[in-house]
Amino acid sequence: MGILHYGSTPASFPIDDRALAHLELVILAKLRRQESFSLALTDAKTSNRQAMWVSPDLTLRFEYEGPMPEINRRWLQELIDTANSPGGLQIVPEPDISH
Repeated sequence: MGILHYGSTPASFPIDDRALAHLELVILAKLRRQESFSLALTDAKTSNRQAMWVSPDLTLRFEYEGPMPEINRRWLQELIDTANSPGGLQIVPEPDISH
């Protein structure tokens, strides 16, 4: 289980390493382009949803338990699509890479 640390007095969000690695790629690509966006995270145990505004001015840190997983290009594109939507970046289910 990885952790996304957000803000200068960081709030910490546990996220599966695999999902976090894909989020990292999307988030860093948007921030490199100086794009701000919303990020919505839902706690799998409680179904509580939190939304935050991500901008180049804020501090983010990605912490992993293991090595960088293999990237699923289809999932990455789906996450990019959500990041560019009015609802903002959300973790969507990973599509099967065999199709």
